Amino acid sequence: MIRSRPSLRSILTKRIAFFAVLAMVLQLAVIFSDYYWNVGELSRLYVEQETERLASGILVDNGSVSYKLPESVGQRYQGEQTGYLARIRDANGALVFESCEDACESRFLPRDVNLPDFWLRVLKPGKPLTLVGGRAFNVGSQRFVVDVATTGDPENVVSGVFWNEVIEHMIVPMSILLVLVLGATLLSVRQALKSVRAAADAADQIDPLDARSHLAFEEMPREIAHLAVAVNRAFDRVGELMTSQKVLTSGIAHEVRTPLAAIKLELGRIDDPRARKAEADLDDLVLFIGQLTALARLDSFDHGMFEEVDLVALSSDVVEQLAPWVYENAHSLELSARVDSSVVHGVPALLKDALRNLVENAVWHTPDQSKIVVRVGSGMVQVEDRHPAGMQGDTGPARHSDSLGLGLKIVERIAELHRGSVRRSASKQGHTFDLTIGT
Repeated sequence: MIRSRPSLRSILTKRIAFFAVLAMVLQLAVIFSDYYWNVGELSRLYVEQETERLASGILVDNGSVSYKLPESVGQRYQGEQTGYLARIRDANGALVFESCEDACESRFLPRDVNLPDFWLRVLKPGKPLTLVGGRAFNVGSQRFVVDVATTGDPENVVSGVFWNEVIEHMIVPMSILLVLVLGATLLSVRQALKSVRAAADAADQIDPLDARSHLAFEEMPREIAHLAVAVNRAFDRVGELMTSQKVLTSGIAHEVRTPLAAIKLELGRIDDPRARKAEADLDDLVLFIGQLTALARLDSFDHGMFEEVDLVALSSDVVEQLAPWVYENAHSLELSARVDSSVVHGVPALLKDALRNLVENAVWHTPDQSKIVVRVGSGMVQVEDRHPAGMQGDTGPARHSDSLGLGLKIVERIAELHRGSVRRSASKQGHTFDLTIGT
């Protein structure tokens, strides 16, 4: 969905190109109004460009002067009947080239006149152009004067003069400016968006349950920093809501436990088999509420509490604490460490809860005299229950139904918080639960 949206780079490119073309169109309109309808300016441009084309054919080699008529103007200066006349003289008045004889003498400046650098005379106002003019050029170390004249401009050379002016003084400069502006803009946008991309990557890693998880905005541009600060405030509010949920859950659990404890105390005073059954049901309810409360608290857990934890030492503590209770329930408990030390990044209290739930689950859901083995490996803890010889995996009475499986839900949630997983497998001897902790 996001990739289907146009990028900021493409949007800017299109807009800059659009306004550049619009500027060219407006500039063309200005040039058209300034030049095309200005006969005097067009006449000046005509003399400048046409004399420059003719002057390109002058060759000076060791003081020897020769001339070759350029192909671009060759057809126009083949005689006096073409409507175009040309004459080229050196500084001494010596003739280098002419396309006319009597007509040149009657239209151009006399030979004895001191030749100016530029001259122009309009013979007939308006268009088509009818004019004479000339311009001086230095070729090598010598000075030459090129004179031109046209009567009616039959080949409409003035249109070429106009478009040449447009290309040289508008299209070329504007194109160069467009490339520079577009390149500078895209480069600037790319540099500016680096912080945005970095902020987006950082936002993906933000955990609202971690009080230390925020977007760092110190090196961002001011406008983007405002967005980063707003995102941080939003995550702070989410964290506050989760904290409120945690407080509410704890309050509910505390309020429920007190009357349940009172009820159990009263049931203990009743000498009746039905009271013992009610006590067992009440124990299941207390266990259920405790698991439900623990599961709710995990949803508002602060990830800032993570630290280095040795699974071998942690498992040893849990086994030592649970061993008396396990033996009282007619089971055996054993610890087997496959490594001397297994250090992971986690929360000791949560990992102990996960391991305790797995051991308790094995006690509740296996027949008497089952053997429970806790094995510790690299980044993982395995809890296996082995049934007595001759009994099948899913036979025998269960001490608690735990139909909702909240104990295992708690273990799975703790594993998720530690970037790990829980895998269950079954065999004829019993069940095996592998708790893997991400490092």
